[in-house]
Amino acid sequence: MAELVLLTADPGGTPAVLPALTFLGHHVVVLPLSPAALAEGTDAATVLLDARQDLVAARTLCRMLAGPLAAPPVLLVLADGGFTAVSATWGAADVVLASAGPAEVEARLRMIGERSQAVEEGDTDAEVLEAGDVVIDPSAYTARVRGRVLDLTYKEFELLKHLVAHPGRVLTRAQLLQEVWGYDYYGGTRTVDVHIRRLRAKLGGEHDQLIGTVRNVGYRFEPRRREPSEG
Repeated sequence: MAELVLLTADPGGTPAVLPALTFLGHHVVVLPLSPAALAEGTDAATVLLDARQDLVAARTLCRMLAGPLAAPPVLLVLADGGFTAVSATWGAADVVLASAGPAEVEARLRMIGERSQAVEEGDTDAEVLEAGDVVIDPSAYTARVRGRVLDLTYKEFELLKHLVAHPGRVLTRAQLLQEVWGYDYYGGTRTVDVHIRRLRAKLGGEHDQLIGTVRNVGYRFEPRRREPSEG
């Protein structure tokens, strides 16, 4: 059983924000949606941040929690459609839909805890990934290409991280759906194509070919090293 803090302005508390959590055995402290309120719950393993209504305010608070406040890992609770606004720059450890079932919520909380422990213990899974000009820092949720920070959504970041972690390996669309979106995702493989196209656009014309297409199969990250300067 974990100690959790739920930051929300909803008077309905946990049942209104994340109903599945009421079926789990965690101890949840419900606090107002403000950074000052968190002082009462600093021993929490995870902070659940209600981002269903006001995404702008949630982003500001999430960045404060992940940055200067050095709060526990943040699990964003989103309404349908909220995924399009979330990016790695928010600093959240993970995201979950308010309609998620108990098994998914429990799995996400467990994985957040495991990642936090890995960072504290210096586990190699939390180390920076480098492939050619691309550098991924999973603990900071940042991706850079030749030093330029990429403004990625949460899923774009996770997809790029997965590709960079397997340089040169061909990954089918079905594999990417399973390993990035998860077993409970029922969308089609077209989702992968859309996210790949967006990633290439954000990498820019000089680097979009880092993600290669293997016709009728899937995609492959093809790192290339920066050419040494002449002179």
